[in-house]
Amino acid sequence: MRRIYFLVPDVAIAKRIVDDLLLARIDERHLHVIAKRGTELEDLPEANMMQKSDFVPAVERGLALGGSAGALAGLVAIALPPASTVIAGGILLASTLAGAGVGAWAGSMIGVSTSNSRIKQFEAAIEAGQLLVLADVPTNRVEEIEARIKAHLPEVEIEGTEPIIPAFP
Repeated sequence: MRRIYFLVPDVAIAKRIVDDLLLARIDERHLHVIAKRGTELEDLPEANMMQKSDFVPAVERGLALGGSAGALAGLVAIALPPASTVIAGGILLASTLAGAGVGAWAGSMIGVSTSNSRIKQFEAAIEAGQLLVLADVPTNRVEEIEARIKAHLPEVEIEGTEPIIPAFP
């Protein structure tokens, strides 16, 4: 999946984009709209915490860093004489898993409180009253969807695509 960003001037055009994407067989759960606080979105699918924050990238970084730190701690524990080779594998595995768990938890706490770094570039436009429509589409359909939107709605600015979208948000 790849995320396409559309910057639109008002709610009416955002509705037309969402309707066009639904007709192109993009599920509503893959469509998200971000607007200035207080903007009435009516029946548009509003973006949730997963789209508005850096939660997923922060968890991934925390998992990697915590797992690495845990593995390093496990290797240090193996090198100490009392633990030596008798329980070495168990210590290494346990410390790696514990480090990964703590890292993912800490990353999630940081990520949920940080706004999405990709969306920051659109903050001025959103505060000026424009809406940002996010559409998660299959990789092989990105060009088709962009062409379809541009053909039907030439006033819409296509702001590019994000390279990889995690499977679970």
